[in-house]
Amino acid sequence: MSIKNVVIIGAGGNLGPSVLNAFLKSSFNVTVLSREGSDKTFPDGVKVVRANFESFDSLKSAFQGQDAVVSLVASHVLASQTQLIDAAIAAGVKRYIPSEFGSNTADPRNLEAVPLFKGKVDVQDYLKSKENEISRTVIVTGPFFDWGLKTGFLGVDVQNKTVSLVDQGTATFSTTNLRQIGIATVKVLEHAEETKNKVVYVSSFETSQKELLEKAEKLTGEKYKVEHLESAQLRQGGLDKIQAGDFSGFVPLIQAAVAGKAGLGDHRPFGLWNEKLGLEKEDFDESIKAGLSGKDYGQ
Repeated sequence: MSIKNVVIIGAGGNLGPSVLNAFLKSSFNVTVLSREGSDKTFPDGVKVVRANFESFDSLKSAFQGQDAVVSLVASHVLASQTQLIDAAIAAGVKRYIPSEFGSNTADPRNLEAVPLFKGKVDVQDYLKSKENEISRTVIVTGPFFDWGLKTGFLGVDVQNKTVSLVDQGTATFSTTNLRQIGIATVKVLEHAEETKNKVVYVSSFETSQKELLEKAEKLTGEKYKVEHLESAQLRQGGLDKIQAGDFSGFVPLIQAAVAGKAGLGDHRPFGLWNEKLGLEKEDFDESIKAGLSGKDYGQ
């Protein structure tokens, strides 16, 4: 399968710039698809096409001549991907990469732990139903490592020098730097036939919150205050928020699943693709330093 022209949707989000940058350094012809009226800006020289995302014809026109779609749409608009998929099929697109890039939604235990993942699973099921018309690749990365340190998502609060350990922080989880996710996405399309209709697992590291605490203290020379959380309470707090209409509850649900004692964040049993894709190993300490200093690794 030959893939040459790639369109990226959602290139302005948390992950988008890293994916876009990786494609700009590749041999692919890359286009960014953005909503009509959007004020998002992109690097000079990047081809940007504006479309009405509520219009099938507008999307079909935007997808003409494209071989692959990389979707990075936000969680609250995951359902809109069915229209994107239909328009891509109508335009003759060969491969659709849905907005995943996180927890292993192919594992039903994660859907039970985080019910809001149903939107992602529904999109996967829809793609499977269209398998004769368009192929797919689901990319699973675990939490974004450098971003997770920078924002506190992994439990490390750089500003206040505190760490929130879930279930003692001993569970091992897979996690990937933003830059590596971008490179992996490029590699998936470079290995288009091998990755056709597959779930591709990649990671920069396997680690634990306890190890991150030890490394953070060693690398900064500062002592962190430790807060202990139980995954069951963290999860219930997240569910309570969601039931009250506060969808920020999505975050503690994922944190409980990834870092909790259930061990749902370790993707090694499902088979990592790092070697098959030719991904280079990254420096663990340097990645931590980058995240703690508010930077993305390799940027």
